[in-house]
Amino acid sequence: MADTAKDKEVLGEEEEEEEEESTTTTTTTTSKKTSQWRKTRSTKTSATTKTTTLTTPAKLYGKDLSEYDDVDVESLLAQLSPEEITILAKEVDPDDNFLPPDQRCSYECSKDATGPLNRKQLIEHINKQAIETPDEPEFEPYVQGKVRGKKWVPPPRDAREIEAEEQIAIDMGDEYEHALNDATQEEIIDLAAILGFHSMMNQDQYHASLLNKGQPVGMGWDGITKSTQQKLFPMDPPNATDVEESIKRVKDDDSKLVDLNLNNIKNISDEKLEQLFAALPQNEHLEVLSLTNVGLTDKTALLLAEAIEKSKTLRVLNVETNFISPPVIVKLVQALLKCHTIEEFRASNQRSAVLGNKIEMEITDLVEKNPSLLRLGLHLEFNDARHRVAAHLQRNIDRIRKDLELRLQFRFFNNLHRKSTRIQ
Repeated sequence: MADTAKDKEVLGEEEEEEEEESTTTTTTTTSKKTSQWRKTRSTKTSATTKTTTLTTPAKLYGKDLSEYDDVDVESLLAQLSPEEITILAKEVDPDDNFLPPDQRCSYECSKDATGPLNRKQLIEHINKQAIETPDEPEFEPYVQGKVRGKKWVPPPRDAREIEAEEQIAIDMGDEYEHALNDATQEEIIDLAAILGFHSMMNQDQYHASLLNKGQPVGMGWDGITKSTQQKLFPMDPPNATDVEESIKRVKDDDSKLVDLNLNNIKNISDEKLEQLFAALPQNEHLEVLSLTNVGLTDKTALLLAEAIEKSKTLRVLNVETNFISPPVIVKLVQALLKCHTIEEFRASNQRSAVLGNKIEMEITDLVEKNPSLLRLGLHLEFNDARHRVAAHLQRNIDRIRKDLELRLQFRFFNNLHRKSTRIQ
């Protein structure tokens, strides 16, 4: 009996081992089968296994692509002939921006060139081919006055809209009704211009009505709107200022020379500019100096910065449209701190279109230290620099305006006090 019990226990253990082996084999076989359509993850326990789905199968035109995962593409391409590779390349777009368009295009012309391109002959051939090609036959021939197909019928309007339009009526009285009925077309156009109905007329009609010039011929309500002819203005004469004479007057401190304009004079040498800048500190009457488009460079601009520091009467300085670099512009703005008389400084449109963040911040810091500058002509790209400069210039203008008001009030009360003392 004991032997039989032991035999049963041994048989039971063997059966359990066979069941575990069978479960493992079944899970492996099922995992191989399911790998064709999805990826699985198995976790073993003491007696069972669990499977969890990770991703969904990849499909193309409804076909499963997982069965091609183990296929070696290089070996398949090696088995193709050059002709077959060419056919396959025509069917596939490489989608590579570095390839030229002629290699990405599937069309390849195998014909030999007939000669150089003759544009006129090509256009004549295209026109001839277009004329000789017959038109496609129409399903229904064209007959004048006969509608082919379905005729469009506008949908019926809402009754409420019709009632609302009928209710909008303005009673202007018999006098105005009679005046409008007897008014001519030109008078109605003039009335529309006075009332501001710009959409009812063009610019020529509007300005002619305001200036009382009479309406142009053929420009009524039914007239064809044409573009206004541009007015031709004569070219501005060249700047006839004598540079040498102006430099001499600056050196002599001419009291009549208050505004010196050397704009657009391109034949000014560096020696003459150096002479002009050397004479500026001793001059006590010059207030406005314009040097736009005269070919200023960094070398002469640095001399100008030194002259600005010593100037006593200069109020406006314009050096736009030259060849000054951004660091030298900073030097010019820095020189304004020592010259408390300059109120306006312009230096835009230089060699470098963009100053940069560092240069703009330096200019902003220098402008905020300047209590006399009222206007600055520079293109600042960053919003922070623009807002800070604009706010500081506005504060300078407000402060000067208040000082002027206080001076005027002081003079007024002073004169009033003098008059009162005389009367007494």
